Amino acid sequence: MVSLNPIRILKNEAEEEKAEIARMSSFIGAIAIGDLVKSTLGPKGMDKILVSSGRNAGQVEVTNDGATILKSIGIDNPAAKILVDMSKVQDDEVGDGTTSVTVLAAELLREAEKLIEQKLHPQTIIAGWRIAVEAAKQALAESSFDHEINLNEAALRLDLEKIARTTLSSKILSNHKEHFTKLAVDAVIRLKGSGNLKAIQIMKISGGLLEESFLDEGFLLNKKVGIHQPKRIENANILIANTPMDTDKIKVFGSVIKVDSMAKIAELEVAEKEKMKDKVNKILAHKCNVFINRQLIYNYPEQLFADAGVMAIEHADFDGIERLALVTGGEIVSTFDTPEKVKLGHCKVIEQVLIGDESLIRFSGVELGSACTVVIRGATQQVIDEAERSLHDALCVLAATVKEPKVIFGGGASEMLMAEAVSGVASRTAGKEALAAEAFAVALRRLPSAVADNAGYDSADLISRLRAHHAQGETTMGLDMENGCVGDMSKLGITESYVVKRQMLLSASEAAEMILRVDNILKAAPRRRGPDRRPC
Repeated sequence: MVSLNPIRILKNEAEEEKAEIARMSSFIGAIAIGDLVKSTLGPKGMDKILVSSGRNAGQVEVTNDGATILKSIGIDNPAAKILVDMSKVQDDEVGDGTTSVTVLAAELLREAEKLIEQKLHPQTIIAGWRIAVEAAKQALAESSFDHEINLNEAALRLDLEKIARTTLSSKILSNHKEHFTKLAVDAVIRLKGSGNLKAIQIMKISGGLLEESFLDEGFLLNKKVGIHQPKRIENANILIANTPMDTDKIKVFGSVIKVDSMAKIAELEVAEKEKMKDKVNKILAHKCNVFINRQLIYNYPEQLFADAGVMAIEHADFDGIERLALVTGGEIVSTFDTPEKVKLGHCKVIEQVLIGDESLIRFSGVELGSACTVVIRGATQQVIDEAERSLHDALCVLAATVKEPKVIFGGGASEMLMAEAVSGVASRTAGKEALAAEAFAVALRRLPSAVADNAGYDSADLISRLRAHHAQGETTMGLDMENGCVGDMSKLGITESYVVKRQMLLSASEAAEMILRVDNILKAAPRRRGPDRRPC
């Protein structure tokens, strides 16, 4: 006798969503994520307030950075998590376009939902999207132009300034974009094409105004020099270390030393001091006049360094000493028995300076000449944090542009250009794939439409005008959000990095394709914690 009852192969409380239900769940989650960040798109985009819970309960962030918003919210939908991970990759790869890539992926899935309602198979839609991606990528590459760094540095600098202005226009720094554009471009030009952003340190100091931020041609460390030690050293030989300077103190929990007189305690203290003195002497044997330690330097070794005329700096964080080792050409050491094998760092001048209320140590004339520090001032911590995120995005975009110095026109011109190219290919494609390709073009046009909506303008009117210009071959036309009209991006100087736009196109299409392929969602049963077993 064969049972007709359904056989359950999953554990109790494990969940399964099949076919249309699974696909609908994926679409809803991804589209919701796109709608969440869509209002932050463009130069007139709105900000979000993020309030932390748990350990940092009550901490407030104000931002319109897509990656920051998405990684700060708790998400349970698996498709939405794919878009969050995609925005993180976009942020890591090129630094900007995190909101655009999320919105484009969400709009592609919105269009795919309509096509599936028309009984198109997901594989047919994916085939049409791949045709569209190739056409869009080719159109984007053909519309790009570049200035080789070795041939025309002045033209490259002009391009970088335009790109930085465009990037900062949608950030909190938009009112100070000329000032921060100069800071960002000067910092990236100093890298001489290496693109090594670790050589650029961003330091945040509360107080003052945003326009008081400045670029310091050197390295700043937010620490203080030890008591009675020199505050300025020229031709510094720097030993960078990560070593405990209290090694010889008894730190074993519950350890007890029994003595029969106070004299024995004094002898223990003397022995501890002698061992610590031996360690300091080993450090001084390296012929260094500056000692920087990741860990604390206690009173007695600090006094010994002062007596030897050595500047000692303690508790420099990991990021600080790693960047310091990079820019001074030194190595981080933890043992001191072989001075001849240790590579010291060098710089021309180390001095203590005062910026606002903060006392900092400046390293000037470092071996890595491209190293510099951008000091950001601001009224509140939230303003400074958002300014740092904005400047970081601009620096990443500029560094990517220097590596691959191709630029394209912004203001929605490139999206409309790609959409027109995709529509042209769709009209020449036979079969149902043409519907999917045309849907891809519709999704691309939604990006400039969102930019116009966020500025409070009539997006339907502006996009139809912009589309008409592009249909007539005027591919430099885009949205002028300052005046609420269609303008020539080449005359307005609104350009973007080709690398960022290409990454946005490819990442969004790949993520949307991955979500569209899903026809089953399996959720594991939650782990149950059993009762604590205590020994009898």
